[in-house]
Amino acid sequence: MKLTINVKSDYTDMRNKIPRVPVREQDPAVRAKNFEEVCYGYNAEEAQMEASRCLGCKKPSCIAQCPVSIQIPQFIYAVEQGNFTEAAAIIAKDSSLPAVCGRVCPQESQCEGSCILGVKGEPVAIGKLERFVADWARENGVRFSDKKEANGHKVAIIGSGPAGLACAADLAKNGYDVTIFEALHEPGGVLQYGIPEFRLPKELVVRTEVENVRSLGVKIETNVVVGRTVTVDSLIEDEGFSAVFIGSGAGLPKFMGIPGENLNGVVSANEFLTRNNLMRAYDPDYDTPIYVGKRVAVVGGGNVAMDAARTALRLGAEVTIVYRRTEKELPARVEEVHHAKQEGIDFKMLTNPVEVLGNEKGWVTGLKCIKMELGEPDESGRRSPVPVPDSEFDIETDVVVMSLGTSPNPLIASTTPGLETNRWKCVVADDNGVTSKAGVFAGGDVVTGAATVILAMGAGRKAAEAIDSYIKSK
Repeated sequence: MKLTINVKSDYTDMRNKIPRVPVREQDPAVRAKNFEEVCYGYNAEEAQMEASRCLGCKKPSCIAQCPVSIQIPQFIYAVEQGNFTEAAAIIAKDSSLPAVCGRVCPQESQCEGSCILGVKGEPVAIGKLERFVADWARENGVRFSDKKEANGHKVAIIGSGPAGLACAADLAKNGYDVTIFEALHEPGGVLQYGIPEFRLPKELVVRTEVENVRSLGVKIETNVVVGRTVTVDSLIEDEGFSAVFIGSGAGLPKFMGIPGENLNGVVSANEFLTRNNLMRAYDPDYDTPIYVGKRVAVVGGGNVAMDAARTALRLGAEVTIVYRRTEKELPARVEEVHHAKQEGIDFKMLTNPVEVLGNEKGWVTGLKCIKMELGEPDESGRRSPVPVPDSEFDIETDVVVMSLGTSPNPLIASTTPGLETNRWKCVVADDNGVTSKAGVFAGGDVVTGAATVILAMGAGRKAAEAIDSYIKSK
């Protein structure tokens, strides 16, 4: 569909005057006690009204800022016209996980961050419109599975997270016989184990979008630990795969290395969220053990920290987030911080733990902290926090959740001769996912370290192109 909208000043002024349509949400006091989705999303009328705000720019910067290059003005125009099937078809050309991305992508720093309307007012709610289209397509049984004829080549994908699913979908559309090998018992990667139900419903959204990828002919084998069950070399040499894509993510948690971290009650955010999300500890019908006590302290300020804190709150604890910089430097999405505050989570900024306190039985009783102040900028451009002398104080807590980032599990790299890694144990790959080992490609968190769903998807799509070129050139 060719979109031709003539942007004139009066037209622009008219659309500028339409306020951004707010999204309906659960009441904070109610949602703080359940795991149901916080945001209800747009209905058709709200979506069309919000879509009518789009200027249909001739040179849309929003597309350039989308890691998977969705044709944003085109799909929004289709929504405005009420042609939701067409909108879904436009999105499907570039994204295999629209219902996921519409919910968890940081649009404010990507597509919406470059929206012209945002210069003087509120940008178009691109993410909420993407979610509406994806949800509408699911509810109305609309699915797109067009693909080329089989070309006789097999490609193995390691990991069924965002990078693996995006790579698999694009390759399957191009006629490849694709098999995904997943270490866990459920496909989805971080979408399953890392993001809570109240932000990303598993049955309704994740499983549906995984099945959409399967509908392209992609096979998914669970409970396969590459590096133990099989190796990268055996996939190529013994099982006849023409190429392998490593999209196994970054699931190895980091800790601070402070005294007391070995006490009972200190856990990584990765373990805490996996128990609750993948193993459904929040559900009374499941026997998965999870301990929160009466008080939980979450150390960190990213989206994972917000997820862990809001999960602990719903499990019945009083929750404090401890972060060593100011709120301005919080890496978490503004929306997630806003929701956490609404729900009653306490934020202690410019605070850094120096010791986990415990009792004679080996259980956590508190967190000794020191006040911080911002000094000179570090390598990332953020001002480095430095301790304030003689400012130590204690926070009483029963559980400490460390949310300090993750790195890739070294198992695959250690069992794949010739595969280069860097000092952070990430696989070294260029912008197209090409690694040091012929026929082996990589993308997503296993290359970059922990990042976002949409960046992983973008890396998976680029790698799919590179794999296609590689196989065709042989």
